[in-house]
Amino acid sequence: MDTIHRQSSFLWEGSTLEIHLPAVLTALETGKDWTAFIEILKKNPPRFVLVHAGNLQESDTSGISFIKLIRLECEGRRIQFILHGLGDQFKYRLSISEDDSKKNKEILTNSLRRSEKIGKLTIDSLLEFKYLITFTGELTVSFWRSFLHPSKIRWKDTFRVAESMGVNAFPIIAMIGFLLGLIMSFQSAIPMRRFGAEIFVANLVGLSLFRELGPLMTAFILSGRSGSAFAAELGTMKVSEEIDALTTMGLPPVQFLIIPRLVASLIMTPLLTIVFNLFGLIGGAVVLISFGFPLVTFINQVNLAVGLSDILGGLLKSYFFGMIIASIGCYRGLKTASGAGAVGESTTSAVVGSIILVSILDGIFSVLYFYLRI
Repeated sequence: MDTIHRQSSFLWEGSTLEIHLPAVLTALETGKDWTAFIEILKKNPPRFVLVHAGNLQESDTSGISFIKLIRLECEGRRIQFILHGLGDQFKYRLSISEDDSKKNKEILTNSLRRSEKIGKLTIDSLLEFKYLITFTGELTVSFWRSFLHPSKIRWKDTFRVAESMGVNAFPIIAMIGFLLGLIMSFQSAIPMRRFGAEIFVANLVGLSLFRELGPLMTAFILSGRSGSAFAAELGTMKVSEEIDALTTMGLPPVQFLIIPRLVASLIMTPLLTIVFNLFGLIGGAVVLISFGFPLVTFINQVNLAVGLSDILGGLLKSYFFGMIIASIGCYRGLKTASGAGAVGESTTSAVVGSIILVSILDGIFSVLYFYLRI
């Protein structure tokens, strides 16, 4: 009877495999439990593995290792792992074992030969690509479902994110826009003065802001400000197992957490681009006025140089830039691993990835606009 009480029980709930840990988990039972777990994975791999550890009262090192090995096996097979109800004393021991395993993994990686490193890098890249495709598909389906049924969007969270991303970012967007217009006007006026063409500084500033610098600089600022915030928020929720709790309750994390941030980013990025362009023009106007040109001359030159296609083309860019910033930030947040520095790594990856993808997309738009003669 004591042996039955000490063994883990495996139950199915739909596509979720639930593992109920006993009150006492030691080396006498973990071997049998691990064998049973592997047999289940071979016969019928689940989509989710939910470990209930609320009854666990006593465990040795092998019991903690059993939990860690289940998590590692799930990560290797791309199965969602959820740990529920683990006591604080066991959480500390589990975190220590994970830190040690990470160090051992780094040592093992450094000891690999060059061909083995190339193979490992290739496999890791393919798995990362597979996860990215899965995330993109799920996000696309959730977005269009929300677009067709707006009541599914959590508008309260959307407006909260929009306030943090847009309204609170207004001062820094306005300041950098003004300074960029000011600096660009002074720098371009120096060579143009040789030909007596200072008035055309207004044309240059207007075209540069509306077609290129306005959307691009706004996206860079939001990547460092909002993209990192998205990754840090979701990363902290992932480390504290809040996202696993949402999955356990049947709430899809993409619909519940990412869609409000994506909608807010799609709304606020074009608006902030308009603010950036406006203050950039104000900075350019200040320089032209200091050169002795009246304000109406500056406005007329901008009207002559900038057309509706330039304005709409820049706003179209900003729309896609906002989509990239929110998607990459949330993706890196959901990919956060366990450990003390995991959230920081996800934040850095989100900022760098957003800036790189925004730059690539901007180059694609430039080539496209050139051949379309826009």
